Amino acid sequence: MRPVAAPDPQPPRAAPPATPTRAELKSAVELYLALHRAPELSGAEHATATLLADHLTALGLTVHRDLAGTPSFLAELRNGPGPTVLLRTELDALPVTETTGLPYASTVPGAMHACGHDLHAAAATGAAARLTATRAEWRGRLLVLGQSAEETLTGARALADDGLYDRFGRPDAVLAQHAAPLPAGTVAHAAGGPLMAGSRTLDAVLHGRGGHAATPHLAADPLLMAASAVVRLHTLTAREAAPAEGAVLTVGTLHAGSRANVIPDRATLSVGLRAFSDAALDRLHEAVRRVLRAESEAAGAPRPPELTVTARSPVLTPDAALTAALRTVHADHLGAGRVLHAVPSPATEDLTHLTRLADGSRIPLAYWLLGTTPAATWRAATAEGRTVPANHAPDYAPDLRQALPTGITALTTAARHLLADGPHPVGAVPPSPEAHP
Repeated sequence: MRPVAAPDPQPPRAAPPATPTRAELKSAVELYLALHRAPELSGAEHATATLLADHLTALGLTVHRDLAGTPSFLAELRNGPGPTVLLRTELDALPVTETTGLPYASTVPGAMHACGHDLHAAAATGAAARLTATRAEWRGRLLVLGQSAEETLTGARALADDGLYDRFGRPDAVLAQHAAPLPAGTVAHAAGGPLMAGSRTLDAVLHGRGGHAATPHLAADPLLMAASAVVRLHTLTAREAAPAEGAVLTVGTLHAGSRANVIPDRATLSVGLRAFSDAALDRLHEAVRRVLRAESEAAGAPRPPELTVTARSPVLTPDAALTAALRTVHADHLGAGRVLHAVPSPATEDLTHLTRLADGSRIPLAYWLLGTTPAATWRAATAEGRTVPANHAPDYAPDLRQALPTGITALTTAARHLLADGPHPVGAVPPSPEAHP
């Protein structure tokens, strides 16, 4: 008969509360409202960065500002020896005119936080507040990265090229979340494999020969070339990509001419490519080049077209082991019914530039979706068989009461899972040069 182990006279200390206090949540809500009212576009997020940086400074973090010549910043809290965990939030809004009618709607004409970056920022600072308040319970280094220009897919690459980790050290893990049209109060993790597509943004110039509208035979019309090219380009994913590849091509802009009686001498296109593999992106890229060249030659263009890559992002694939662990952590704290499986999305994200490094190594990335759709809206849309307002739409309005505390808790519990357990009871952390520089 096996002996029965004696009970531990000192049971393991419970994990610190992961949900924000009423005061912390109030502060996060106020921050969100301020950000939502005053959106700033990519690369110009100076007031946004200052507001967030000042908030984190007040919490006791050391903030390094204006990284890579941009409004990006990195806030740091050293709390003894242990792992380094980086929380990433974006800063930029979109050139969208808000139509939500909310009392805290954007006051900036033609700009709106239509992608949820204000929610991400408020959740990240809320998590920083919760972790700061419970710092006696963990050890390590907390980093909060406020990244400029995610919407243009240029901000993370700029930070990587500027040597972010050379200056501040390489984190042991990167955590991020993104607002999504899922039920508010839920999170969704990838079931394995990619969560978001890789992308390329191509700017094209088609050269023509300008002239008078009355003598089109003396000109080479680039607008006609562009119109034909747009139709042909959209057949590439329908007829030259396997359906399972999930490839998407979008011609987002077409500009040519100034008035009806003048044939212009050039037309410009902006083309977006998305796919779940570099090979598929390479094929699409070459196919776009082929179509534009063929249309130019068919129209007798005086010069071949120009095609320039203006932005790119790698496929975003969360670390499988870390994702599995955090799915369990989130289920324990939020409830299993609030942790969903996310399907791969052709949406894009540039964060992989900071996790897939130039030397070929990778930093473990955990990235999940944060539901934002109000319950009543979700139920009505489901019953009527229609979609709900989604990111980038002018009527996109996250359910702040449910989404914000969920986002704070999700980030806090994920970070605590990775940071080392603290050796001291609450309120008994001795002063240390490593803690709170």
